Amino acid sequence: MQRPTGVTILAVLNFIAAAFCALFALGAGAIGAIVGASAAAGAQSRSPLAMIAGLGGAMAAVVFLLCAALSIVVGIGLLKLLNWARILTIVLAAIGLVFGLLGIVSGLAHLIIPALITQLIAVAICAWIVLYLLKPHVKQAFAGGQSATSATA
Repeated sequence: MQRPTGVTILAVLNFIAAAFCALFALGAGAIGAIVGASAAAGAQSRSPLAMIAGLGGAMAAVVFLLCAALSIVVGIGLLKLLNWARILTIVLAAIGLVFGLLGIVSGLAHLIIPALITQLIAVAICAWIVLYLLKPHVKQAFAGGQSATSATA
């Protein structure tokens, strides 16, 4: 079965997200290295906070690299129509939906209009992803056409 266009779009978006995560990892690592080096050199009077901030930058870089790797793996899985990639994307979008709804509540509570608009957009995108990946023709594409043969039999 041919890959649905929406699945291809989601895979490309995963690759774009991976690129951004890799860039953030480089930035966090560079900032962590600079802060850590300045703390070690005594430029900030060997502040323990500077050393902790340097370590935090390194840890953030590792987390961003792991996110980049996950995005690449999921993107490849979506392109190959592997069902685990569809399910993982649904789970991650559902988690994003929950956090987006919490962000909407926070935006309403604090009356922060730009944050509210951003969260509404994020919720709409996550909801679209979940609903799209649960559509019968998309499920069938990930099933490798098995549903089509069992439906005709």
